[in-house]
This record gives sequence, structure tokens and C-alpha cells, in this order.
Amino acid sequence: MNKILRKEVLSTGIKLIEVEAVEIARKTKPGHFVVIRIEEKGERIPLTIADYDTEKGTLTIVFQEVGFTTERLGKLEPGDTFLDVVGPMGKPTRIEKFGVVVCIGGGVGIAPVYPIARQLKNAGNKILSIIGARSHEFLFWEERTRGVSDEIHVCTDDGSYGRKGFVTDELKVILEKNEGIDLVIAIGPVVMMKAVSLLTKPYGIKTTVSLNPIMVDATGMCGSCRVTVGGKTKFACVDGPEFDGHEVNFDELLSRQQIYLEEEKLIHKKL
Repeated sequence: MNKILRKEVLSTGIKLIEVEAVEIARKTKPGHFVVIRIEEKGERIPLTIADYDTEKGTLTIVFQEVGFTTERLGKLEPGDTFLDVVGPMGKPTRIEKFGVVVCIGGGVGIAPVYPIARQLKNAGNKILSIIGARSHEFLFWEERTRGVSDEIHVCTDDGSYGRKGFVTDELKVILEKNEGIDLVIAIGPVVMMKAVSLLTKPYGIKTTVSLNPIMVDATGMCGSCRVTVGGKTKFACVDGPEFDGHEVNFDELLSRQQIYLEEEKLIHKKL
């Protein structure tokens, strides 16, 4: 059993929990994720790690209430426990001195890109961060992101805060300035990561995206998280979750993300 030590509402439908997980925290690196199960017969859901504390032995997990299990998770309070946390899963982010790195977080993707930006900053890179959300009420961690960035650019779709427009609008401005970008890392909705990858491709700038396909066992056995990258089948759980954005078949990924929408609707009707 894993105990929730702290809970915070970051924005509408987006919550943070700090979870006791000593052994996992000890081995976690930026880019890793965990798989959570609330109860014995519960759904296994993959969640990215937004932060970790090796001394306290805790993981910080930020999630959006978009389905049955995340909604149940969001109702738990400090002191409550859930059945298990498995991790760290996946391959960690490659951290080295690249030069100038643009770190983009869209929506709940702001959380997992934060530890990556922090580690890249510590490795001597210049970090240009872009964070965006639908509106001001869905935006979070601006100051935290600012603390690990040389520059920060904030966008909202509706213009209620920061620049009016998408993160790609801000990225386009940066690319056109020709600031010598060496790497772009984007985490967020699939459509956002696709747009970022299409924008950077003509510039020949290496672009890394973190994929979030449907996942079950997270060990490479079930194949539910398969994605096509460079014309080859990859499993996001063991080969990723990070891949070259210029080689990902985003249209296939978007289609596969819709598979269980009807089942989600049915289970909500029964409750």
C-alpha cells in the first residue's frame, strides 16, 4: 500500500499528490513514469512523475481527471492509501549539454517537463521554456518553471493570460529569431506534440516528444501501447516514452487513443 502524504489542486481538474514510495524515488530520473492501481480489481494507469525526493522517499504525481480511475484518484485525501505503485518505468530523458534547449509543456504536460528542464539546466544548457493552457484557470507551475529557465514564455488559447495563442505560435517566433536552438522537448496533448514536430522539422532541429498511448502492463508484453516510429513498431512502455517527434506516426496514435471512449461513457452512466 502507498500512502498519500500531500494533495494540492493545481487548476480545474488537475491535481497533485505526493506519494510515499521510497524505493522508486531512489531510482527515479526525469522522464520516468509509474503505473498506479487503486485497488485489486482496479484499472492500471500510467502517470508521469512530476518530481521526486530521494531523501524523503516520495514521488510527486500530477494528473488530470479525464476518466473513471483518475477521477477516483482525485477523490483520495492525505492519509489515504491505494494498492500499489510500480516504477520507475520507461527510459529516462537523455541529459547532457546540448546548448540551447526549448522545453515545451502543454496543459498537464507542464508538470513532467519541469524536472527535465531542471536537470538540463543543471547540465549547463540554456533553457527556453514555453508553457501553455486553454485559459488562465488551467495554467500552473509558472513560477516553478521560471526558476529552472533562462527565459519563460506563457500562452493561453483564449488570451486570458500571457500570449494569446498556442505554444507553437510562441515557438515559431523563437525559431524565426534564429537563436541557434539545439533541441526541442515537447510534452502535452498529442495534437500539440504533432504540431510542434511539424514546425521544427523544416528547421532540422531535433525534437523529442513523450508519448502517452493506452497502456496496460507497461512491461512490453501486452502490446497495447504500440506506436509507429520511423515506420517500425515500438512500445512506449519499454522503448519510450520519449521518441523522435519527426518519426512518430501521430495520426495512428490519435486514432488509437479513441479506442475505449465508449467504455468510459458506459461506466460513468452506471455510477
